[in-house]
Amino acid sequence: MRRTIKWPNLYLIAVFLVLYAPILYLVYYSFNSSGTMREFEGWTLEWYREVFADTRLLIIVLNTLVIALLSAAISTMLGVVGALAIHQVRRRRRKNALLSLNNVLIVSPDVIIGASFLILFTIAGIQLGFSSVLLSHIAFSVPIVVLMVLPKLQEMSPTLVDAARDLGANRWNVLTKVTLPCIKPGIIAGFFMALTYSLDDFAVTFFVTGNGFLTLSVEIYSRARQGISLSINALSTLLFLFTMLLVVGYYLIDQRSGRPAGAEVRR
Repeated sequence: MRRTIKWPNLYLIAVFLVLYAPILYLVYYSFNSSGTMREFEGWTLEWYREVFADTRLLIIVLNTLVIALLSAAISTMLGVVGALAIHQVRRRRRKNALLSLNNVLIVSPDVIIGASFLILFTIAGIQLGFSSVLLSHIAFSVPIVVLMVLPKLQEMSPTLVDAARDLGANRWNVLTKVTLPCIKPGIIAGFFMALTYSLDDFAVTFFVTGNGFLTLSVEIYSRARQGISLSINALSTLLFLFTMLLVVGYYLIDQRSGRPAGAEVRR
């Protein structure tokens, strides 16, 4: 029997080729010994050694990781509290209104968000640098965490909470012994998503950075404007691979969270 051509699959393959071809092209030429992107002469790790030998760049990498980890941790805590608060709202209209407000920072263009934060920090007298970048990353990461945690709260059986209360558990015990274990996969996934967004963000960071404080995305942009250098390819490749590891970690956690709500508690 002749197999029919599945056009949706071909379409998806074509879309992924268009999306990933430039990235693969960038990765391929990061190993080029000629120093240009016109002709591939041979394989070399020279550009990666140049990246790791650049002390200033390593400081920028450290800045990026510190901002990403701090913003992800703080936004995860705030996002969990926000998701719990929204979940407790009983009126549908009020809940939908809160969800709409939560989604504003996600659907709004990054340029508008970055410009808004720049105006806010200028009016408030907050000096642009580490603090402004951290506050901005927390602000746009919290809604992401809320969206990751809310479905887990909705999947959780309300009988678990009722049973815990019948057994004499107070609100704190219900939260720490029942609710949080049930939504733990969503919390971890939200942390990884916030971490990924913070690492990859350029538009917002570009507006609110200052005083010599830079992140990798802004540094890559600055170097690219100065001219083509394969060290940019090497740096971008490392950042892309690290981001891919985070995304894979998120999907593994998401697959693991497919178990019935309350499995963590019953173990």
